[in-house]
Amino acid sequence: MSDGVRRLRLLIAYDGRPFCGWQSQKEGNSVQDHLQHAFAELTGAPVHLHGSGRTDAGVHALGQVAHVDLPADRLPPEKWLSAVNRRLPDEIRLLKCRWSAPRFHARFDATGKIYRYRIWNGPVLPPLEIGRAWHLFAPIDLALLRAAAEPLLGTHDFGGFAANRGRGGNDSDTVRTLRRIAITGRTGGLITLTFEGDGFLYRMVRLLTGSLVRCGQGKAPPEWLHAFLTPAPPGPDRPKTSFAAEAHGLYLTRVLYGTPPLLPGSTPDEPLPQHFD
Repeated sequence: MSDGVRRLRLLIAYDGRPFCGWQSQKEGNSVQDHLQHAFAELTGAPVHLHGSGRTDAGVHALGQVAHVDLPADRLPPEKWLSAVNRRLPDEIRLLKCRWSAPRFHARFDATGKIYRYRIWNGPVLPPLEIGRAWHLFAPIDLALLRAAAEPLLGTHDFGGFAANRGRGGNDSDTVRTLRRIAITGRTGGLITLTFEGDGFLYRMVRLLTGSLVRCGQGKAPPEWLHAFLTPAPPGPDRPKTSFAAEAHGLYLTRVLYGTPPLLPGSTPDEPLPQHFD
């Protein structure tokens, strides 16, 4: 990093519905594109934002983390926050900014992530849940859901719960560790699944959720998921689940840095973290 430049660390929230995901796209309607454009307007030069990872189109974030290198003498962090927010769509907001160490990297320094998936299980979807929860009519048995989730904990090859990225293909290393799956709520109302792990493959949380729901609705036994955890070489013959939950029920709630804490007993109603570790 050159003299006169400092690294600004960002905590970001967004409603993913109007955007084509986090990652910059040629049409310029990603969350990253809007943020980079707002910073460029203020600096008078192109900037590149580095996020902790991608989220798909329609996926929300309450605790995305990114960093950007900026002129050190231009504005203090609190002024960057207000100035950038004035230039963003209402659906994207910087929550916090602070100067970080020059070596900090939002993606490579992350030690884990926490995602939440929200399901409204009942015949009528409340209007304020439109675009914010997956609406499922058929009852979900929470005991079956928890029984199916238990074997997923720990370190496994999750390649059977990953989708292809198109030309880029799958991640070459598909081993991940799930530290926690917390299931709260009630049949006939809001059900929340919280996943904490050291990392997640492309669409992994949505595929885990969709497959777990299939078990929770009695359409498959809990042991059905075991076949997708069996280590296997990448290729067309590898067992893969195709039951993906809808994008709009998924939230990136926190990116972990340093020693990742376990968060037992967290509930959907407690304040979501809006701080840096």
